[in-house]
Amino acid sequence: MAVQQHSHRGARLRSPFSRGGRSGAVSAPATSSDPTAPAVSARSESATAWVGVLTSARLLMGFVFLWAFLDKTFGLGYATRSGKGWIDGGSPTEGFLGHVAVGPMETTFHSWAGAAWADWLFMLGLLGIGLALTAGVALRLAAAAGTVMMALMWMAEWPPARHLSDGSPSMSTNPFADYHVVYAVVLIALAVASAGDTLGLGRLWSRLPFVRDHHWLR
Repeated sequence: MAVQQHSHRGARLRSPFSRGGRSGAVSAPATSSDPTAPAVSARSESATAWVGVLTSARLLMGFVFLWAFLDKTFGLGYATRSGKGWIDGGSPTEGFLGHVAVGPMETTFHSWAGAAWADWLFMLGLLGIGLALTAGVALRLAAAAGTVMMALMWMAEWPPARHLSDGSPSMSTNPFADYHVVYAVVLIALAVASAGDTLGLGRLWSRLPFVRDHHWLR
């Protein structure tokens, strides 16, 4: 799945005017008239660009999940107010799930809000996905866990609804393709492309015996 960049060296070409063993092999100059050279160079540059794009996307997505974990754990004053962090006794899920006001799982989410098991699963998910993306390991597992998390959050916000349960406008900007869907698609794309092989530990991870025996851990 990795996108690799190969170096292209000057090819060893035989002179078209040589006969038998007289002239032997000659090195093609850098400005070879080989008509395939520009295409090969373009493909190499394109592959390099894609590697850079995938690596950047992986690191940025990793930061998104790690930041959410840190903010909810320590109450950094952004989405989680200071003194309301997980270490201060606050619940990472109570505020969000407790205020779900739309969708077919509204009652279910209310029952989950503030539950210890929900808090632990949510926070471990944020931390695990963030670390996996940043290190470039276990991207398939991270993509699966992240997609489930994004699907649940999508259902909690329920973008298809035009109105909340109390009749007020939902303020949904798109009935389907909100940022949860985008995040899930990006996670899957990173796993498929083995984006952890560049500026990550993906190659080393894939060589571990238990990873080789269980490909879903890659």
